[in-house]
Amino acid sequence: MLVLSRKLNQAIVIGDDVRVVVVAVERDTVKLGIEAPRSIPVHRSEVYEEIQRANRGAAAGAEPPAGAKPRIAPLGRSPKPPR
Repeated sequence: MLVLSRKLNQAIVIGDDVRVVVVAVERDTVKLGIEAPRSIPVHRSEVYEEIQRANRGAAAGAEPPAGAKPRIAPLGRSPKPPR
């Protein structure tokens, strides 16, 4: 992990498109301003982790149960309609 010291209104640049500025420092809270293209998602870590959990849960629910038969018929046969 790279650790940098910045003062109020100072910035760091990540790549060519992302700039992080120290906007305010109040007691134990640091407010950061992030300038990034809309195509780059920016989330607080706890929000990002919740999104990842939700995505994993959705992906797990989308998988067929173990032992389920595929719904695609072998070549040369018509599939049976579901009951």
